[in-house]
Amino acid sequence: MKFSFSNKLHFRDLDERAILALAISSEEDDGRIYRNFASRLQADYPATAAMFTEMAAEEDQHRQSLITLFQDRFGPTIPLIRRANVTGFYERKPEWLLEQLPIERTREIAGEMEQESRRFYERAAERVGDADLRRLLGDLAAAEAGHERRAGELEEAHLTDAARAEEDHNAHRQFVLTWVQPGLAGLMDGSVSTLAPIFAAAFATGDTWNTFLVGLAASVGAGISMGFTEAASDDGELSGRGSPLKRGIASGVMTTVGGLGHALPYLIPHFWTATTIAAIIVFIELWSIAWIQNRFMETPFWRAALQVVLGGGLVLAAGVLIGSS
Repeated sequence: MKFSFSNKLHFRDLDERAILALAISSEEDDGRIYRNFASRLQADYPATAAMFTEMAAEEDQHRQSLITLFQDRFGPTIPLIRRANVTGFYERKPEWLLEQLPIERTREIAGEMEQESRRFYERAAERVGDADLRRLLGDLAAAEAGHERRAGELEEAHLTDAARAEEDHNAHRQFVLTWVQPGLAGLMDGSVSTLAPIFAAAFATGDTWNTFLVGLAASVGAGISMGFTEAASDDGELSGRGSPLKRGIASGVMTTVGGLGHALPYLIPHFWTATTIAAIIVFIELWSIAWIQNRFMETPFWRAALQVVLGGGLVLAAGVLIGSS
């Protein structure tokens, strides 16, 4: 058949030659994705990397079998046709997006990839009337089911309980370094550093709207500053703290949230109602910070509470005293 990539092709219009070519390119894509997974995970998750390396080898074997079948039936020239060229064909996520997935989700992707391929071939076989084409699609579905079973066998072989526990520990550590630490630093900065200007403005002016504007400006400004500072401070290559973009987002967003928590109550027109609610939110914020330090940073709770609540209380008192003077 004649191929044109200016428009997407319909699966129903593909003959056996085109379907085989599509299957070959799909196996090539999946093998490359598995090899990329293995390369990315090798340093921190060697057992999972070994699993993906073997799965890539499996894809290569199936691709070679499909190429041999194609050459026997249609000759040496294989047309280039990919998933993106066919309407209704399952599509993989962009590889740059797959690289951002956490380890557990990366493991799940392997089984999902094989399931998607199998379901597509099974449903396609049900819709065609040509006996040869139906047989071919059934064979491809059976091959993908074999891939799926093999993926499970490889996971059991490589991911022992000890290996999985170690990799899960590494994943938790990376989560803490990339998201929790910068986010906690931002929450602390946003919650504590904005206390003085917000409450000073409140008691100096007695105007809830202007106090809210001061709080909004302080929170957003601190968030932008903390985000850029965190992202620029360490590229993560040597420290292993992860993507500077992720860390910058975590720090910047949580800094802003920490400040806005006790700025938003000043949208309430009544001064003492707004101030009382803001003080309650400050109390909740400070104890939340202590809980996060205890939960993720293994800081003894009462020591964390003493540090955060005492420090926050001093800053709050300073703001009230300055605003009242």
